[in-house]
Amino acid sequence: MTALTLSTAAAPGLRADAIVIGVAKGAKGPVVAPGAEAVDKAYDGKLAGVLETLGASGAEGEVTKLPAPAGFKAPLVLAVGLGAKPAKDAEYDGEALRRAGGVAARALAGSKKAAFALPLADSGDIGAVAEGVLLGAYAFDVYKDNGKDAGGAQGKKNGKAPLAEAALLGGKPRDKDHKAAIERATAVAEELNRARDLINMPPNDLNPESFAAIASAAGKEHGIKVQVLDEKALAKGGYGGILGVGSGAAAGPRLVKLSYTHSKASKHLALVGKGITYDSGGISLKPAGHNETMKCDMSGAAAVFAAIVAAARLGLQVNITGWLALAENMPSGTAVRPGDVLRMYSGKTVEVLNTDAEGRLVLADALWAASQEKPDAIVDVATLTGAMVLALGNRTFGVMANDDAFRSAIVEAAEEVGEASWPMPLPEHLRKGMDSPTADIANMGERMGGGLVAGLFLQEFVGDGVTWAHLDIAGPAFNEGGAFGYTPKGGTGSAVRTLVRLAELTAVGDLG
Repeated sequence: MTALTLSTAAAPGLRADAIVIGVAKGAKGPVVAPGAEAVDKAYDGKLAGVLETLGASGAEGEVTKLPAPAGFKAPLVLAVGLGAKPAKDAEYDGEALRRAGGVAARALAGSKKAAFALPLADSGDIGAVAEGVLLGAYAFDVYKDNGKDAGGAQGKKNGKAPLAEAALLGGKPRDKDHKAAIERATAVAEELNRARDLINMPPNDLNPESFAAIASAAGKEHGIKVQVLDEKALAKGGYGGILGVGSGAAAGPRLVKLSYTHSKASKHLALVGKGITYDSGGISLKPAGHNETMKCDMSGAAAVFAAIVAAARLGLQVNITGWLALAENMPSGTAVRPGDVLRMYSGKTVEVLNTDAEGRLVLADALWAASQEKPDAIVDVATLTGAMVLALGNRTFGVMANDDAFRSAIVEAAEEVGEASWPMPLPEHLRKGMDSPTADIANMGERMGGGLVAGLFLQEFVGDGVTWAHLDIAGPAFNEGGAFGYTPKGGTGSAVRTLVRLAELTAVGDLG
């Protein structure tokens, strides 16, 4: 991880590989953002013109490099676009700063130190830039040679090392709020990057058993109680959904319960994550071209796991229970078949019409288990449906809930931390499509509105009187395109920051 420091030093005298400044898109051309006054002065106040000559416009994500002016100890100035210049007297949006930090960190891979002279109006801006830097510097290369020689020395054959240190200019090392912002950004980003590692890990190394072992080790390190139910315990408890989905795989399923408690907590939040460590579709096998990224089908469980560890590291005054419903969905002679009926943990029976609609089956068992503890609220997170991707695209997750105010609170929390989400309905008329002549409910319904149908299915397994929300992160969980902002190619860690913010709001009694 990139080391973060706060510095009141002036940009000209700071020893670094680069000075990062912000440039906004103004009505008549690029505008140098606050924080870069010393750099602009060294260019005789003509830095905006120089940048424009070099082709800079201030558009979001744009990077322009130019030699540092005479007298600077850093050899390079890196100008990163912030997007449209705010209206008069308005401050720069935290998400714009977060993305700028990520873009700069990625552009400076291989550098030892960079000084960030971006607009920092308050501790919130410091946290946003810090978070962006740590997330943008992420790289997953543990499976690459990276030029190691026979003695194990690390080289640069396949890539550059992440930016080693980022100094945030204008941040005060002794300011309590500034220090707290750095500490929060570090905890959240490190755990989000841990989620990314899990999502990117190949399925021959990450299966339900190894995922459970990773969660157990983290629990011991951070004071989180961990309980793991294996095949025998799941069978004894009657978890027919998780067992059914995992019945075709050599690696058996697991249900992992993580419990973080605080002595002063008055609220209890339950988080449930879909953890299909590989999804072939089962007997309803996915067609060619749809299997290559299915190692990411455990992104919901990774998000729940990361959020709980982050909450523990931050010492939030809230009790949080996490449920990781882990299984591999594989075809074999023992796999569940279309037409089979499963008896779920709740006692309800489900006719399986499509074995590729497996996520809702494992979540159903975990939701019912979570409901038995009567938490103040349950939030489940899952890469659940392709229909949600069709509806909202690759960067926005859908939010459904049995309480409109709770759904709105989640959407607002997501917006606050820079995650794109959208409220979605649960139309009652779609429930009839899941009626089964054989069982209490089928795992498939109408094709149109499939993401909403999945939400209605899950709602059937939420206990009476329990406030519940469902986050379908199928779109933003895995980025198959190029990196942008602080988002890398591959696993993104979608929903981690939203869950942490929900936990913070619950802790202070401001959620719903």
